Amino acid sequence: MRVLVTGGAGFIGSHLCEFLVGRGDEVICMDNFLTGSPQNLAGLEGRPGFTLARHNVTEYINVPGPLEWVLHFASPASPRDYLEFPIQTLKVGALGTHNTLGLAKAKGARFLLASTSEVYGDPLVHPQREDYWGNVNPVGPRGVYDEAKRFAEAITMAYHRSHGVDTRIVRIFNTFGPRMRANDGRAIPAFMTQALTGAPLTVFGDGSQTRSFQYITDLVAGIARLMASPVNEPVNIGNPHEMTLLELAKRILRLSDSRSEIVFRPLPEDDPKVRQPDITRARRLLGWEPRVDIDEGLRLTLDWFRDAVRG
Repeated sequence: MRVLVTGGAGFIGSHLCEFLVGRGDEVICMDNFLTGSPQNLAGLEGRPGFTLARHNVTEYINVPGPLEWVLHFASPASPRDYLEFPIQTLKVGALGTHNTLGLAKAKGARFLLASTSEVYGDPLVHPQREDYWGNVNPVGPRGVYDEAKRFAEAITMAYHRSHGVDTRIVRIFNTFGPRMRANDGRAIPAFMTQALTGAPLTVFGDGSQTRSFQYITDLVAGIARLMASPVNEPVNIGNPHEMTLLELAKRILRLSDSRSEIVFRPLPEDDPKVRQPDITRARRLLGWEPRVDIDEGLRLTLDWFRDAVRG
């Protein structure tokens, strides 16, 4: 297949490009490098079937030739990024999704939207099922990301219903692995960098807030199954194993043999108290569930961060 991946130089996008090229697809990776990195694509440079196009998807997109798939992964995705780039985050969720959907419609291509568990906000339903509408503060600092993705889902379904575009929506829960940026504000890269450099691990609040972490290869496998399925409604892809952030910090200290201490800082505004996917739909419709044990994934990621910290 010939596939366009927007945001392909990002953490998730680069792993997805690698997977698609590895199975023989022709991949056009599109990125403006606002938060993505050319280093993430180093293993793909010069490989047959891979092309890099530097472009901002909030502007008109021209891709000559046929496309079978348009996979829209472009967006700042970490709290630090979307707080630094709030307007760009809203624009890529709105204009970028509109442009990529228009391209899919013109090419007769299938379309996949990378959405997020953040559409559930600070949830009042636990665990989160796809039929839960969420609890989002639209005017809070996190609202720029949450509402950008909620709008992106709405326009994706509108193109499906009004124009017959064959769409998919993946709601991605917390994912980790190699190529995460050390300074992107997420818990795992922050804890790992702090642990490996001997700095205190910063836990926000009392650390009782929960997250559910999946390794990157599990996410890519779930996306591949969703691409191959006829499922148009949103699907949660995440690991239902829930843990507190304090427990995560202690695991990383143990796995890294670090003597760093844990310090506590005030909880950011609108930070979700719980996060756990209900993956019944993914199990039933895709035959998918995560395979990588959390400690195994953390060890693999620690190995990558050790190299990154050494420079």
